[in-house]
Amino acid sequence: MSRRLLNKVPEVTVWFWIIKILCTTVGESFADYINGTLGVGLVNTALLFTVLLGAVLYAQMRLPAYKAPVYWLAVVVVSITGTLYTDILTDQLGVPLWISSTAFAVLLAGVFALWYRKERTLSIHHIDTTARETFYWLAVLVTFALGTAVGDWTLDLTGWGPGQAVLLPLGLIAAIAAAWRFGAGPVLTFWLAYVLTRPLGANIGDWLATPAREQGLGLGTAGTSVLFLGAILATVTYLSVSRVDVVRNR
Repeated sequence: MSRRLLNKVPEVTVWFWIIKILCTTVGESFADYINGTLGVGLVNTALLFTVLLGAVLYAQMRLPAYKAPVYWLAVVVVSITGTLYTDILTDQLGVPLWISSTAFAVLLAGVFALWYRKERTLSIHHIDTTARETFYWLAVLVTFALGTAVGDWTLDLTGWGPGQAVLLPLGLIAAIAAAWRFGAGPVLTFWLAYVLTRPLGANIGDWLATPAREQGLGLGTAGTSVLFLGAILATVTYLSVSRVDVVRNR
């Protein structure tokens, strides 16, 4: 039997979604920076971050309760790693984006099915056992890979520029938020929004990093990464002090 813990994830407030989008933007820009600008290579970068992901998740899983710095560090690393996995399939192995999108969607459905079969809940308000936390992080990793594939596939289909590409996931997230306000299931709407924040953050990152001659803002991958890592650090510091995102006893 899994040991009972305090809830290991933050309360879902506006701060949760702000920092989640910041993390997904870093996932896109920092992965591109290390792979492309530094010339480390896609596979080597993926191996590096897979090892780092294992170390960060080990530290996260050892904690008895949610701690903002460790949790959000894990999300940043998961974001980068999930992006790299999809990029390897697309750029290294030549897998069409519609196939990788479908495969990751099926994989995510399988994770949720196993999670529910074992725990009888998918609520993130009760990530209070080792088993539930394991399922949670596995689902999070797959959502980042899925969001990357779906986002890139959409860009290929539409041919939109970086700025225009922000509008589609933003509009879909707004529609999901409205559905939640009018009574749609909180678990379904949460995970749909969680997947869509990945292409939203990635498109924001691409828009900021892309040169002005290509309809971007020209900050570059390094500048974008530094900007958003600084914003993440400031937000996590605020959350650590204020504890406004700590789940209260339910």
